Formats: sequence, structure tokens, C-alpha cells
Amino acid sequence: MLESLINTDQSVFLFLNSFHNNFWDYFMTAYTGKWIWIPMYASILYVLLRNYNWKVALFCVIAIALTITFADQVCATLIRPWVARPRPANEFSPIADLVYIVNERRGGRFGFPSCHASNSFGLAFFLVFLFRKRWLSLFICLWAAVNCYTRIYLGLHYPGDLIVGMIIGGCGAGLMYYLLTRVTKENFRQAKQTEVIIYVGLATILGILIYSLIRFI
Repeated sequence: MLESLINTDQSVFLFLNSFHNNFWDYFMTAYTGKWIWIPMYASILYVLLRNYNWKVALFCVIAIALTITFADQVCATLIRPWVARPRPANEFSPIADLVYIVNERRGGRFGFPSCHASNSFGLAFFLVFLFRKRWLSLFICLWAAVNCYTRIYLGLHYPGDLIVGMIIGGCGAGLMYYLLTRVTKENFRQAKQTEVIIYVGLATILGILIYSLIRFI
């Protein structure tokens, strides 16, 4: 059973990893970066400060930080050393020679589960739980999903790495949201101007597209 799952995971990875060109090389490399999303993270802080007093906003920021810390440490510190599954592009991977990589980037040695997926979906699910806004929930989950796909495109993670990372991130988000509501007693569903997060996120994606097109040309 386990061997069958591993083989399926490898097959799906190789299929998804096979779609590439220079334009998407630039796009995926930029999209998966940490610093490129600082404006969107700042917009989340802006929405919190616009809707709540500084103490509640601070508790929200702490809860987000704890969500990401929880997701990251469960993946990187607890599970990865125990499972010790090589990344697809790692030289110890059985399919390393079949993997398309970008800029010779092969990542660290182990990749299960994906910290990138756990962090991205940890943030995404936390915002879904916090604001309960349909369009924001759709946007932020799609943002996290594309963030996950970039890891397959770049040869750094199997789909299974990403799915388990997503589940861990969701669990962390649910736990921290529960603790936040117990501490603040705040009704976060009444928040306004949450669309600012969508606008800033879309503007960032547009910027990445323009950058990728310029590099491609």
C-alpha cells in the first residue's frame, strides 16, 4: 500500500513537473519567494489595525506568527528527520535524473512534509477562519495553492509533501484561531476592507507577471 502511494506520488510529480518554459521559470521562482509577499502581509496588518484596537490586532499578529511557527516546526523539526524522504531533485532521490530544476536549485536534503505548504496554508486557513469572507477565502486559498505548485514546478517537493504540509498548516491555523477567540472574545466576521488584501495580492501577482515577461523577452 505504502509503495503504491509512493509510486503514484512520483508519477503525479513527474507529470506536473514536465510543464515548463523560460517564462514560467522566472514566474515560479519569483512567486515562491518569501520577500515578494511583504506588501500583502502588510495589507493584512493594515486590515487588522483598521478594524480592531491595537491589543486585538497584536493578538492576531501573534496568533499568525504562532500558526506559522507551529506549522514550520512540526514539519522541519518533528517529521522530516524521522521520515527522511529526499526531495525529488536531491541527488539521493530515485528520480533525480528525471526532474526538471531551475537555476540548479535542488533545495535541502529532505522534503516531507513541505514547510512551504504548511506555512502558506497555515496563513491562508487562519485568514479564512478569522474573517469568513468569501472572496478573500477564495483568493488566499488559491494563492497558497499556486505557492504549493511552484514547489513541484521547481522540483523541490512531491504532491504528497504538499498535501501533508497543507493539513499540518490547517491544524495549526485552527488551533491558534480557537485560542485567539478564547482570549479576545472578538467577533472577527464584522471586519471591513478585507478586500484590500486581495487587491494588494493581485497587484503583486501582476508585478511578477510583468517581471517574468520582461525577463523572458
